[in-house]
Amino acid sequence: LTLTRPEAAARVRIDEDLLARIAEAAARVPRPEGVGPATLDGLLALRGVVEVETEASADPERLNRDLAAGIDALVADLVAARRAEGAQLRTIVGGQLTEIARLTQAAEDCPARRPEAVRARLADAVVLLVGSGGLDPDRLHQEAVLLAAKADVREELDRLRAHLAAAGDLLAQGGAIGRRLDFLAQELGREANTLCAKAGDISLSRIGLDLKAVVEQFREQVQNVE
Repeated sequence: LTLTRPEAAARVRIDEDLLARIAEAAARVPRPEGVGPATLDGLLALRGVVEVETEASADPERLNRDLAAGIDALVADLVAARRAEGAQLRTIVGGQLTEIARLTQAAEDCPARRPEAVRARLADAVVLLVGSGGLDPDRLHQEAVLLAAKADVREELDRLRAHLAAAGDLLAQGGAIGRRLDFLAQELGREANTLCAKAGDISLSRIGLDLKAVVEQFREQVQNVE
């Protein structure tokens, strides 16, 4: 808020009564040797003798009205700017959540997660481990089941979808949701990291890395949400 005093509206007022009283008092004061009498410019420089008035200072009620109107306009502009920024930020964050959902679905549909693909990888791993040596079939079956369970990312995908739904609800709710979105961003990042760690196939690993990148972008944008 800037207060500008127009030059054209300024006027000078001299308090002639005060000036006369000061001049009379100065004339009665004995002057030391070498000290000249008081001059007009010196008397005019004394505080209170000369006052510069503007239209605003001459009418304080009008000044107060103008200031109040200016503050109202200032606050309205600030609110409008914050709403516009918030709308843009919501579009960005919403787009990132959509991309996270797309990558989550891509991980769900990844051919590497199909049972036959998992069986093939497990078979190759067993061949590398035992070679041509014998291994108890029952024990081999048990180990294969354990490996398959450890490699399954079903729980991570389910949690990713749950966190995405919660984030969407927060955006629809509005208000001061920044901290809760930040918490969800951390949870999304944790699930993305686990998915990458469990991925036994390069295609699923790539999806996981892309997912981590988008989640990090989401987390950075969330820092701007109140």
